[in-house]
Amino acid sequence: MREPVHFIPIATTVIALVFARIVFERYRGRGGTHLLWWSIGILLYGVGTLTESLVTLFGWNAVVFKAWYISGALLGGAPLAQGTVYLLLKRRTANRLASVLLPYIGVAAACVILSPVNYELVEAHRLTGAVFEWQWVRLFSPFINTYAFIFLVGGAVLSAVRFYRSAGTHHRFVGNVFIAVGALLPGIGGMATRMGHTDVLYVMEFIGIVLIWMGYRWNIKTPKEVLSKPLAAAT
Repeated sequence: MREPVHFIPIATTVIALVFARIVFERYRGRGGTHLLWWSIGILLYGVGTLTESLVTLFGWNAVVFKAWYISGALLGGAPLAQGTVYLLLKRRTANRLASVLLPYIGVAAACVILSPVNYELVEAHRLTGAVFEWQWVRLFSPFINTYAFIFLVGGAVLSAVRFYRSAGTHHRFVGNVFIAVGALLPGIGGMATRMGHTDVLYVMEFIGIVLIWMGYRWNIKTPKEVLSKPLAAAT
């Protein structure tokens, strides 16, 4: 049975797609590999919530389910984390990490696609990895989630500490705090999903993308803009 919370991914998808375009346009105008990775990551975030929206509107479908798992459990945070890797680490190191991450995700995605589905466990408007016949495919995601946590959440925390100590960059401290919290919430939602509470994931994804966008807005503003428009990041 569909409940109001099941429609939240529709709003999350709209926000993510608009946000992804904004970041990509910034990449086109300024360059920066990290911006390209971030725009791809936000787009994939939106693809994941789009699949949730489709299940809410039209019911469970095996193709949509596997697209949800790949875009969410395998790609939900990894591209965003890789963007932070390119921002904070040397390019050679970032390239090496990408050369490990991408094939790993490719193998994991192939296994997800090939896994049979236990249709006896399928629920009409609820998504869960418990329906995989090959339950071992779910063991791929902890490595990717750990990678995302270390570099996306950890990178935001590290940046927040650095900007807190620097004069004139307090707005970036605030922005990175928003990003760290926003990046952490979908992971909490993912853990809730493993325990059968997919509804929690929908809420955490929505709040998470809003906080990340707010953090992004704070980070790209100059100190003068922040002082003159202290509420602009929330508009």
